[in-house]
Amino acid sequence: MNLQIVDILKHGFSARTTSFRLRKALPVALLSAVLGIGTTTAAAGPEDGWPSKPLKIVIPFPPGGAADTIGRLLAVELSESLGQPVVPENRPGAGTAIAAEAVARAQPDGYTLSLASAGQLTVLPLLHEKLNFDPVKSFAPVALAAEVPYIVSVGPGTSAATLSELLEQARSSSEGFNYSSCGNGTVCHLTGELLNTLADAKLQHVPFSGSAPAITAVLGGHVQVAVDTAAVQAPHIRSGKLRPLVITSEKRSPALPEVPSAAEVGLPSFVSSSWFGVVVPAGTPEPIIARLNAEIGKALESERTRERFSTLGLSALGGTPEQLADLVQADLQKWKTVVDRAGVKAH
Repeated sequence: MNLQIVDILKHGFSARTTSFRLRKALPVALLSAVLGIGTTTAAAGPEDGWPSKPLKIVIPFPPGGAADTIGRLLAVELSESLGQPVVPENRPGAGTAIAAEAVARAQPDGYTLSLASAGQLTVLPLLHEKLNFDPVKSFAPVALAAEVPYIVSVGPGTSAATLSELLEQARSSSEGFNYSSCGNGTVCHLTGELLNTLADAKLQHVPFSGSAPAITAVLGGHVQVAVDTAAVQAPHIRSGKLRPLVITSEKRSPALPEVPSAAEVGLPSFVSSSWFGVVVPAGTPEPIIARLNAEIGKALESERTRERFSTLGLSALGGTPEQLADLVQADLQKWKTVVDRAGVKAH
């Protein structure tokens, strides 16, 4: 194993959350200088009275599921605070590339927003050389919206009660152990490969076309290990059908307090989440971005949003545009290391 890669993975990304908290106390000008993001107001500022017509928020997934819920909640809250309808528009397909390309081509006038996912901005570009958008240059970050960590769990046919027991059983098994994911090249997949790298594990990847069949395979005993979000696994964990071994966060989740954190199982860098942020087309005037950022912050603090997020195991984030830009850059680097190490290819 390449020791430099392992060292990067073990030590290079474990302080991400702490980094964000520190940045909240720093002036925006300093953040911009560090991240290379301009803070000057665009020469052609927003028109007087913006917004003066309906807006849309593009969701890169079909109706239903966490992403759709987040996008629609934001649409409701923003409609009320901006005084104009914010219409959710589902644009699934091509691994979220269709939605990303549509937003990248849209007019940068503040009327097109996108709920962008971690996979869309930081994994998809690593697996496809020819995309009609750039994860950094095509979009202007507005705010982080929400995140949900991943859980490594086992089904009823596997006796491991802890992650260390699972890894030991996998190493000693003549046939090896498999883990299911929601698809090749997804963050589910790469989270499993991150575990393989950090723990020197030998879990074999079995991709499925979504979370539902991936979890069904584990429940049926066809695959030993599940790697998927806490939102997906929570109902099966609460019913006792899945046994959780670790949650990929720095601390335990209030929604599933019985599941040990990455640090507690001896892998403090085993931190991964499915996060969502709001972006707009590059070139959108800074005053509009600032207004959207403020209104999204308020939306994430609303009781309606927090109650719905809690039921899904989601954490509301918010914060500055610079924080979202920073997260994109960090995850691009992290997942590139994992992709290169595991030899992940697009199918």
